[in-house]
Amino acid sequence: MFRPFVRLWEEYLRLYRNVTYVRMLVLGVVLGVVSGIAATLFFLGIEYFKHLIQAVWAGYSLPAPAGEALFHGHAGETFRPWVIPLATTTVALVTGWLVSRFLPDSFHGMTDGTDSMIRAFHRQKGVIRPVAPLIKGITSIFTIASGGSAGREGPISQIGAGIGSFFADKMGLSTKERRILMLTGAAGGLGAVFRAPLGGALTAVEVIYKEDFESEAILPAVTSSVVSYSIFTLVFGTEPIFGIPEFSFNSMSELPFYLILSLVCAAAGWLYVSTFRFIKYSVFARMQQKVGIMWTMAAGGLLMGLFGMLYPKVLSGGYGWLEQAILGQMTVATMVTIILAKTLATSVTLGSGMSGGMFAPALFVGGMSGGIVGFTAHKYYPDIVTQPGGYVLVGMAAFFAGVANAPIGPLIMVCELTQGYGMLAPLMLASAVCIVLGRRSNLYENQVENKFESPAHINDATINLLEQLKVTDHFERGRVTILEESVTLKGLTDIISGTNEFFFPVKSEEGEITGILSINDVRSLLYEESLFDLVLVKDLARKPATLEEEDDLYTALLKFVDTDLGQIPVVDADDHNTILGLINRSDVFHAYTKTLQKLRED
Repeated sequence: MFRPFVRLWEEYLRLYRNVTYVRMLVLGVVLGVVSGIAATLFFLGIEYFKHLIQAVWAGYSLPAPAGEALFHGHAGETFRPWVIPLATTTVALVTGWLVSRFLPDSFHGMTDGTDSMIRAFHRQKGVIRPVAPLIKGITSIFTIASGGSAGREGPISQIGAGIGSFFADKMGLSTKERRILMLTGAAGGLGAVFRAPLGGALTAVEVIYKEDFESEAILPAVTSSVVSYSIFTLVFGTEPIFGIPEFSFNSMSELPFYLILSLVCAAAGWLYVSTFRFIKYSVFARMQQKVGIMWTMAAGGLLMGLFGMLYPKVLSGGYGWLEQAILGQMTVATMVTIILAKTLATSVTLGSGMSGGMFAPALFVGGMSGGIVGFTAHKYYPDIVTQPGGYVLVGMAAFFAGVANAPIGPLIMVCELTQGYGMLAPLMLASAVCIVLGRRSNLYENQVENKFESPAHINDATINLLEQLKVTDHFERGRVTILEESVTLKGLTDIISGTNEFFFPVKSEEGEITGILSINDVRSLLYEESLFDLVLVKDLARKPATLEEEDDLYTALLKFVDTDLGQIPVVDADDHNTILGLINRSDVFHAYTKTLQKLRED
């Protein structure tokens, strides 16, 4: 009765063990479930404590986007603006103590949680200590909730990546698979909190490079993101973050204005990144050397809190203000002010070391940059620019694409945020131009150019190079000393004494290659005269190993590793018992080094 089910289970186990795609697909589902639950709890924590601190305790009534009005109700009856700097300073002190106690190396060399994930992928073999995402996740909740200008994508990327790394370690997977699962977990977290399953997956696999993406992680990343998104929307619904009308691109005459938008976003991106780097390394890094991590964060928390108290529009992620900009409820002058204020607030918050992400503030600044162009153009050319709110959306994607070198993920994510693809053409154009113009404004410090620059793919680079080289161009042709199986140890000593060779092909009486003899295997017997007539070559030879002329050098390298031989016979393709010469192990290494050197010179 149960035999068909047993067979199905056995077939599944066989596929899981032997087919990488099947294994990654299954693990993608598992990580999607776990990262979806983590994203749900993370988002719930942020929204609850943000409402408690900013609305109930401080008395602020701040706008929320239509899809995130979970805990947003009436503000408290008493207005206490001093609660904001008190809360941000307290959170900064606690964060500083935890970081100095458990994560002292996380202050330098990383922009945010996403950059930490990138660093782990390239330089830490995909290993993330479980304590890192745990601490960063909890402290990020309170950083954002208390008013710190930061986003939730950095922490959720790190949390999801940490989950993937943890699963890989517990299951004893390889380093390569651990890196893939790390991206898979990050994709799940991003797809859930932004309600953008495809955009989240693509962002996770492309943000680790400037000019490349991790193709092998796409299948599990998409799977994880879809599952995680499904769990998240099961709790919070499928309504998009922004409650806005559908925008569309209808006139080619608008393209010049989108090109202007690209220039403005590129300039704003340069200002955004430069300000952050200056405040982080020229201000807070020097302060940290003098007073330590905890008091440096406390200073950043206090400054952020005072700034937020005086200008509430810079508090937290600011999606509510962004929705107002899309709907045309904000003046151009206000948008200019917000760009400068948000850039400074984010630099103070994250530059001091507090937890959070750069993605949401980047979307905020990019959206306002696009809004400036859109609403200014609408004022003077209302017949051409009929939907200025669409420029805010395009600015969001173009800005982040430029500073993060991620052309596809943010573009798709913005479309999913608004549940509309009507602006896809200008989104693509503006993102491409921003990437070209913003090459030097790199937000993430640990990004590398491509796979060939990444330590994670150093083996792939070697393989690709060796696969292009053929045995026929790198082996020594000519006469080879061949031994017969029936040669005695006495005869072998005479042969060895008359040659400088160390490895000898062995043939049977029928002329078939049956083995390889290594001098190292018989060195200890060469002076055992009692064995001279008893031991034959066939008793001493190893298993045969041969190569053909058209084999690539990667195949040759694998055979050298498997056999531990220093030389392997190269045989004729039509007659595998005809030996054309020998290829040395050193020939493979020399060919690789010479070709690599030539590529670098070119």
